[in-house]
Amino acid sequence: MTTQTDKAGQFLDLHRPGNPLLLPNPWDQGSARLLASLGFQALATTSSGFAATLGRLDGSVSRDEALAHAAAIVAATELPVSADLENCFADDPGGVARTVTLAADTGLAGCSVEDFTGDDDEPVYDIGLAAERVAAATEAAHAGPARLVLTARAENYLHGRPDLADTITRLQAYQAAGADVLYAPGLTSLADIRQVVTAVDRPVNVLAMPGAPAVSELAEVGVSRVSVGGAFALAAVGALAAAATELRDKGTYGYLANSAAGRQAVQRAFS
Repeated sequence: MTTQTDKAGQFLDLHRPGNPLLLPNPWDQGSARLLASLGFQALATTSSGFAATLGRLDGSVSRDEALAHAAAIVAATELPVSADLENCFADDPGGVARTVTLAADTGLAGCSVEDFTGDDDEPVYDIGLAAERVAAATEAAHAGPARLVLTARAENYLHGRPDLADTITRLQAYQAAGADVLYAPGLTSLADIRQVVTAVDRPVNVLAMPGAPAVSELAEVGVSRVSVGGAFALAAVGALAAAATELRDKGTYGYLANSAAGRQAVQRAFS
């Protein structure tokens, strides 16, 4: 059985510039097992996808709930798992470190910390505090025998601050604070992504989203990881809503074609 230390090392080794790790985000144990059966090499949790399973919006999950969910995803397969821990459920560096320490106890191979405050008026932490938070997260992630892979996220583009220069400055500060992987979700311009990759000396993750370059283009500019966030979970929810609407409004069963494909996927993954 692969140890947590092995998984953490394996996870970091999968970050290869120009040959990006495709990192899908399951939302429960079943989706984790299905994605593993399709040949993916690692998994990551999604805060928005998990929140949806609880009937909530993103940002409404507690630390205990997020950690229990991470442990469940870890237990579902033998693949390395990285956890989306939002802002680590704390403003102060000490609280961030505590969250990462608890995360390490779940068997994770990695986790992330973002600089989004949750406050609409001041959505991103001051860069000095943000770097201190990353430093605390990194120290906690690297303190145990597994040496979790710490991903530091600069959230400008997701929260109405499309400032590339500030985003790069933040990522450079997070690199200096010890982060293993850097991530600025929301970037869609290939030229901007290239600038980020060349401005730092750590693997860079890109979020697959509308308008984002194809994986082949991201590979050409040296991206090391591509994740999907809550997109797979919301695609599943969208399929459910469409099927239910068809039944309610038309009384027809066109959705059964997709359910047949789903049944086959389940039988292959779970048998």
